[in-house]
Amino acid sequence: MQDIIFKHTVPLQLRFNDIDALGHVNNSVYFTFYDLGKARYFEEIKQNPINWNKAELVIANIHADFLSPVFMHEKIAVQTATISIGNKSLKVAQRIINTETGETKATCETILVGFDSATFSTQQISEAWREGISRYEGRSF
Repeated sequence: MQDIIFKHTVPLQLRFNDIDALGHVNNSVYFTFYDLGKARYFEEIKQNPINWNKAELVIANIHADFLSPVFMHEKIAVQTATISIGNKSLKVAQRIINTETGETKATCETILVGFDSATFSTQQISEAWREGISRYEGRSF
């Protein structure tokens, strides 16, 4: 993930219930951070709020690595970038960073599949998504 340029960053607020008995953010909470990052990223790409009842993308696979614990008073953010687009899927990279030190605390790669919510079947990634992501990321896919 060192070569990825992350243009999208969302600051995260830690809550008391995010912390587990060991005093750090519970591993299940990271996925809510990643979901928030993806939602805001896609809204930025579409330049509008997304109607999630008519999802055009659904998660097919997630791979996460926990590199260093996040503690209650750390200032953190989630960063998101699209790294590839295929015919029916795209891959998004994300990372949780300490905004004061720049340390990467955790990383995640998610494969999302084009989805038709009316037929509950896969579909091609639309040109609108391709164009929006390419415009936002500043490169062609």
